[in-house]
Amino acid sequence: MRTDSSPGTLPAREHLPAGDAGTPVLDVVIPVYNEEKDLQPCVLRLHEHLKRTFPYAFRITIADNASIDTTPQVAARLESDIPEVKSFRLEQKGRGRALRTVWSASDAPILAYMDVDLSTDLNALLPLVAPLISGHSDLAIGSRLARSSRVVRGAKREFISRTYNLILRGSLQARFSDAQCGFKAIRRDVAQALLPLVEDTGWFFDTEMLVLAERAGLRIHEVPVDWVDDPNSTVHIVRTATEDLKGVWRVGKALASGSLPLDRVTRPFGDDPRDRDIQDVPKGLARQLVGFCVVGGLSTLFYLVLYSLFRQFGGSQVANALALLVSAVANTAANRRLTFGVRGRGGAVRHQAQGLVVFAIGLALTSGSLAALNAASSNPAHSTELAVLVAANLAATVLRFLLFRAWVFPDRGDSADDSTVAALNSPSSPTYSTAPQHPQNPQYPGAYAPLPQRHPQPQQGAYDTTPNTTQFRAGEAADGTWRDATMQLQPVRPHDTDPRDPR
Repeated sequence: MRTDSSPGTLPAREHLPAGDAGTPVLDVVIPVYNEEKDLQPCVLRLHEHLKRTFPYAFRITIADNASIDTTPQVAARLESDIPEVKSFRLEQKGRGRALRTVWSASDAPILAYMDVDLSTDLNALLPLVAPLISGHSDLAIGSRLARSSRVVRGAKREFISRTYNLILRGSLQARFSDAQCGFKAIRRDVAQALLPLVEDTGWFFDTEMLVLAERAGLRIHEVPVDWVDDPNSTVHIVRTATEDLKGVWRVGKALASGSLPLDRVTRPFGDDPRDRDIQDVPKGLARQLVGFCVVGGLSTLFYLVLYSLFRQFGGSQVANALALLVSAVANTAANRRLTFGVRGRGGAVRHQAQGLVVFAIGLALTSGSLAALNAASSNPAHSTELAVLVAANLAATVLRFLLFRAWVFPDRGDSADDSTVAALNSPSSPTYSTAPQHPQNPQYPGAYAPLPQRHPQPQQGAYDTTPNTTQFRAGEAADGTWRDATMQLQPVRPHDTDPRDPR
């Protein structure tokens, strides 16, 4: 993603190597509210499935959203009976609030959640988290709308789900297929950078998280699932749909204004360490041409309307100059945002000033064309004037694109370091911390600790703070009650330092 600020704080994706340690690899969160009947069967079934099929250490965390029935007592009993089960109670409702709080405090490198009704077949759990463990993807979601998915639900829920996803595609340009399936996972390092940007604390939480992740260029893996609707679901469809539409409007407005610092959660290009000097993926010429032509076509129509309007009050040269000036400002702003992907207000004044220089060149071409037409004919028809102006504008458009690409909005890879420092030291930037490094292999500097296997005696106090770890500020979620035990994930690539490697 093209930005004027930080090129991103996330490291390149890396495979988490297997090893023997006490920290769970996977933390599955089950947010609940008044689920005293379904909670115990759900946890027992999930625990049995993970014990039987998951090859690493795991944890199941029950996140109680201020239940007023006996759900807290059921959760406490499960925690005391099963070592891999932990419970946490929040005094405020909201599925998003629960997920943000537990995920922000968890020490597991892979974080997931699922609904308590277990509508999704658990056989999809390992395929869901496998690409996150391997380093292939940043987030993973279960999809009920994939072609190979098998779904049993009523026509009403089916219509609402498909309509909602069509709204996301049409308004927010979302490319993922299913936003609301309660079956998702995320890498912990990604969650630490992404969650502070997510505002919603209810059912729109995961949709907002997915939209921001996709806009930031993070990789989202989709898993087809088998899903059976729970007829006893307590979700209020109308109220949830209303809140979701409000969230779509809020996020869409924020994306349109460029107020979200999505560049802080971008990945560097390439997972190979030799590629990490490349700060961004260069924009494709074909895509830029398409965007420039669309903006140019709309700008030309806008210009012709303005010229016809100003021509009624003055001469052709004055009308042409005014129409070009107004349309040039709009054209530069549109190309800045849509064609070249520059977001935020940084450099906007400089870009407009350079755009005015390009405007001056276009003015010289069009004014010269009008002068030539007036020299050839003392009283040319209005349609002839418009035809000459269109031809002159086409010539100026080609030159304008070349100047925009090479001069006004060039790729500035050499300024990435300076912008990174400026962004990270900005008072408005979220605080990201660096935790103590895990023991490293002296032969391969920077390697993170091995991925933990299932441990026969899971360590108690899994949410204790790592010594000397700077607290990570996660906004509303980290309300001061939990502290983050940050686990740095560094690359392990022996072949990259092996002199015998023929590459």
